[in-house]
Amino acid sequence: MKKLSLLAMTTLLGACQSMQPAAKTALDGEVFYLQRIALPPSATLSVSLQDVSLADAPAVVLGEQKGPVKGQVPLPFHLSYDPTQVKPGHRYSVSARIEVNGELMFITTEHHAVQLDGSDPQPLKIRVDAVR
Repeated sequence: MKKLSLLAMTTLLGACQSMQPAAKTALDGEVFYLQRIALPPSATLSVSLQDVSLADAPAVVLGEQKGPVKGQVPLPFHLSYDPTQVKPGHRYSVSARIEVNGELMFITTEHHAVQLDGSDPQPLKIRVDAVR
């Protein structure tokens, strides 16, 4: 009887453990630009991690950070994402934009590919270029 109870408890604990949510993984980095100008206090930074595998479909966002800019460049970011959403053979990219009062001021103009396999250098360095 004790063996049966022990077996039932072990099975129950195993089932509970498999129901736990997947641990989040993160990419850390900083956004910078080359112009020698200060950002106004109303500036906001948006950084996103996207699956860009399909050329004819919108990118799927795996992680995003948005908020007011605190300080000046380089601007740190932390992107949390669920590693179970990462699919073999897909392409992933990090993009960033800086807006002032809802108007775009800086944006990434180059593809910043990431592998999401633990080999990406951290902190990532993401350059944004002026729109005007």
